[in-house]
Amino acid sequence: MVWFKGLLLLVALLALAAAGFTALGNWRWAASTSALTERLEAGRSPASDAALPARYTPREIEGLPAPVQRFFRATLKPGQAMVAAATVEHSGSFNMAATGAPQWKAFTSRQRVVIRRPGFLWNAQLAMAPGVGVRVHDAYLQGRGLLHAAALGLFSVARLEGEGEIARGEFMRFFAEAAWYPTALLPSQGTSWQAVDDRFAKATLADGPISVTLLFEFDDAGLMTSVRAQARGRMVGKAIEMAAWEGRWSNHQQRDGMTVPLTGEVAWLLPEGRQAYWRGTIQSLDYEWAE
Repeated sequence: MVWFKGLLLLVALLALAAAGFTALGNWRWAASTSALTERLEAGRSPASDAALPARYTPREIEGLPAPVQRFFRATLKPGQAMVAAATVEHSGSFNMAATGAPQWKAFTSRQRVVIRRPGFLWNAQLAMAPGVGVRVHDAYLQGRGLLHAAALGLFSVARLEGEGEIARGEFMRFFAEAAWYPTALLPSQGTSWQAVDDRFAKATLADGPISVTLLFEFDDAGLMTSVRAQARGRMVGKAIEMAAWEGRWSNHQQRDGMTVPLTGEVAWLLPEGRQAYWRGTIQSLDYEWAE
């Protein structure tokens, strides 16, 4: 029975080592998240910046394309306070396969968003296997993009950071997700609109030298149903490749007086077909207001 006792000791040591790695990973990831959150908050414009309205008035949407006017009438009520920041918690699944058959893994996440200067930090945990998780930071901070994934929060499996396409792609995400903080899409908040037809309109938003234009789709009731980009940087291996990109929104409900989608799916539109990679549902949504 000596061998059996030795086996038990080995199992105990492995379990202890795993617990130690998990604790260390949690501590290091929490410290990194705290530092990134400080960068995000440090980039915010002072509340005193404002020749900007603190509340929405219908006069602001006069002259906008017809589907955009329908959207704001369906989404906002007169007197709605402007969103200054939001904290969003999601659950859902993420497709880990860049090509071929999907490999969906469950995730939970917490996302902090600030409207001026625009930025966000998505902090997610994916369940890869029993006892093995991957932590992910996806962010747009003071004009720079960041994507960092680390097994157990310790061992980096992907890291991109900087300006150029990584920053543009993350800023594009901020803009597309404005369905969750819709006052950011008002002209007074920096968004300009261009008519396309009765269901679609283009919108442009700039942050310093970075400018992005997306195509938004609205249904007959004025609710936003999709947003598309002709090209967004996509990480394939260690390289960034450009591809068309789309988000679809559904399950619109009232939150703090605004009508926002609580369910979404995001996909790459590739030559071989549409490849969904993110499916999520908002579990909580808390706002801070401009006034």
